[in-house]
Amino acid sequence: MKILTEYEAKKLLLKYGIPTTKFELIENEEDIKNLDLKYPLVLKVSSPKILHKTDVGGVVLNIGNKEELLKEYKKLRKKFSEEKFIVEEMEKQGVEIIAGIVNDAAFGKCVMVGMGGIFTEIYKDAAFRMLPITEKDAEDMLDDLKAREIFYGYRLNLDRKTLIDILLKIAKIAEEMPIKQLDLNPIFLYEKGAKIIDAKIIMEE
Repeated sequence: MKILTEYEAKKLLLKYGIPTTKFELIENEEDIKNLDLKYPLVLKVSSPKILHKTDVGGVVLNIGNKEELLKEYKKLRKKFSEEKFIVEEMEKQGVEIIAGIVNDAAFGKCVMVGMGGIFTEIYKDAAFRMLPITEKDAEDMLDDLKAREIFYGYRLNLDRKTLIDILLKIAKIAEEMPIKQLDLNPIFLYEKGAKIIDAKIIMEE
């Protein structure tokens, strides 16, 4: 089992044309001086050993300038002396969606999509399909959700097409690569477009 860092996971997503945050890898203070990103930024520890970054205090949000970034980097560097870090542009809040690949004992690899954020625990609203999937399968998955009205103009009119595209692309990754588990959580979905905010990928041996 090999756990990818967030940096490696997002690089893989980009290779398949999946929209992520704009990010750079930081290994030292010099890298911070050469950053080509727009503030405000997020600084995160990027390590295969740390799956839940927020639980260990490995995420700093809303960094407004280079001085602040340097200060926060030094603090995290003390805490995680051996690790690398990822810096990314903060994205405007969207509706939180989760999607991924799960390995089910009975059905094998399946694609999953559901409502994220606070909705995850409250509504447990998710849909699954076995691989491989077609565009029609992806459309049906979204129609299976209790919250499906969010795609049809109930106060919102979210970009259903982009989300379907993301589901098809993660299914393709799982067919082409030895993926054990893939979690996109959260995806910020907008009326136009989407951004993968965090990604975890575990590869099979």
